[in-house]
Formats: sequence, structure tokens, C-alpha cells
Amino acid sequence: MARIVSLGSALQDIYLIDRDDLTPTTIGSQAIFGKVLVGAKVDIDRISYEVGGGGINSSITFARHGHEAIFMGNISRDPAGAAIIKVLDREGIDSSYLNFLERKTTGTSVILLDSKSGERTILTSRGASEQFGNFSEKDLDLAAPDWLYVTTLRGDFETLKRFFRHAKESDIKIMFNPGVKEINNPKEVLKLLKYVDILNVNKTEASQLVPGVTLTELLYHLSGYVETVIITDGAMGGIAGNGSETYRFGIYEDTIVKDATGAGDAFGSGFLAHIAAGRSFRNSLVFASANSTSVVSKLGANKGILTGREIIHPMPIQKI
Repeated sequence: MARIVSLGSALQDIYLIDRDDLTPTTIGSQAIFGKVLVGAKVDIDRISYEVGGGGINSSITFARHGHEAIFMGNISRDPAGAAIIKVLDREGIDSSYLNFLERKTTGTSVILLDSKSGERTILTSRGASEQFGNFSEKDLDLAAPDWLYVTTLRGDFETLKRFFRHAKESDIKIMFNPGVKEINNPKEVLKLLKYVDILNVNKTEASQLVPGVTLTELLYHLSGYVETVIITDGAMGGIAGNGSETYRFGIYEDTIVKDATGAGDAFGSGFLAHIAAGRSFRNSLVFASANSTSVVSKLGANKGILTGREIIHPMPIQKI
């Protein structure tokens, strides 16, 4: 197994769950939670306190897979931070690189979830997970990982550059799953890709980085920057190539989506967990899809994360 550092956010997710008052209402091409009136007091069915964030979700995937998972992220000394530490300890994740920020609160999301449709809106206060410049790339020397897995750093390209450059100099492989703040600055993302071994983006994100309309076109252009590229396309599946193999894949199975939070994290980290364990490119794509499907079938961003020891059934996937 491998040593994998996850650099990213840690959040407490507070779910407000209801099956009537949070019903989406369509206005034009947009949907809103239309039954919540300004100034009203709304009774909801239940509240659920969970833990999430890209850095936490991916660390859980790696740990459950049997890898040595190391989390690098910021929290504060508050109840939300305590909940995150409890999860890290429970999952056997190395938290020795966890930083506590003063005069900050631990990142928190309030998730409005319609339990009938699974639709949700997320209100997030990033708090301590808003910044990452306090981390030193030299921490990688102490952690000595085989892989560095990075989700969004909220557009902190200076920190990304420091970590990516040092990782490459230290023969540490990099998987990058950029977020909105990074994608909105495509020129800077493209400059970083010379350090990256695996890039995971969705179709919309890919189209913001390179020219192309179809998945095949987008894969072709991104493959000029990174050897292994995975582009997902929601219910349409996705496409992936590693320089010698290219696959077009569908969804793992048609399931009722209880909560889509963490689906992207589950896919990306599921792929790396499998490939870092020596599994084939094809099988790693199948497991990533299975991991994502399992996560959306449960409430919370990581309760459904698989261990890699489950029986995985076949899914639509074709070598092209």
C-alpha cells in the first residue's frame, strides 16, 4: 500500500432536512427552494451533523482502502474542529500535520436538503479552510508520501506551485482535482499541469481549460498537458486516458440519490486509492464510479465510502 497526503479542506456539514418546505421550485431554467418565505419560521423534519470537505473525504477513502492516509488542512479549536478530529481518529488518519488557526472558526456548511428529491443547496463559511498559505512544502519531506492528492486550495496558486514543485523534485506523484476558484483562472491551472500526474475534472471544468466540445476533444487537448486525464460528465459517465489506454464509461448503476455531496471527491480519491494499490487503469475507473455511487446513496459526504474489498459488479465501460 501507499502513503498518501491529502491537502485540502475540512468542514463540518450541518444538514437541515425536510420533505415539504424545501421542495425545489422552477423559475425559468433555475430551481430554488421556493416554499421558504422571508421572515417565516419553518419547521424541518430533522438535523444531521456530519463531517466533510475535500481533504477529509479523500483521506477517508485512502484510509479505508488500507493506505497510510495523512491529512493536511486547517481547523480551529471549536466544537466543529473537535468533530473533525474525532473522525480522523476513528478512521486511522494521520492528523499530525493538522493546523489550528487562531481567530478563525472551523469551516462549516449548512446544507438544505429536500429528502424527497435529494436536491440540496449548500451555504458555506470556509473559516479556517479559506487559506492554506501557512503550510510549508517542506512538510512533505517529513511525511514522505508516495502521492500528493490535492483538492481546491481556494485559488491559492502560490501554495499550489510551492507544493507541486517540491513534490516533483522529491519524486512524489500528484493527483489534482481543482475547484471553482482554480478553474476560474485557467492560465494558472495550465501552468501547474506540468507537475501533475493525474488530472480529474468534470466536462464543464475541462471546457474552461482547453478548447473542445465533446469529451474526446477535451481529453485530446488536456492529454497534451497531463499523461493521465479523467473527465466526468455526471449521469453520462465520462472519459479517461493514460497515454496508452483510453476508456469511455457510463455510470456504475442507476441509484436513488439521497445526497450528492462528496460525489466528486469519492470518484477522484476512489480512483487513486485503487491505482495506488496496483490495480489496473480500467478497474480503477470502475471502482471510482462504484465509490461515488455508494456515497450518493447515503446521507453525508463520506458515509458510503467503500473499502476496496467489496464485490464490484460490471458497468458500461469501453476501450476506445
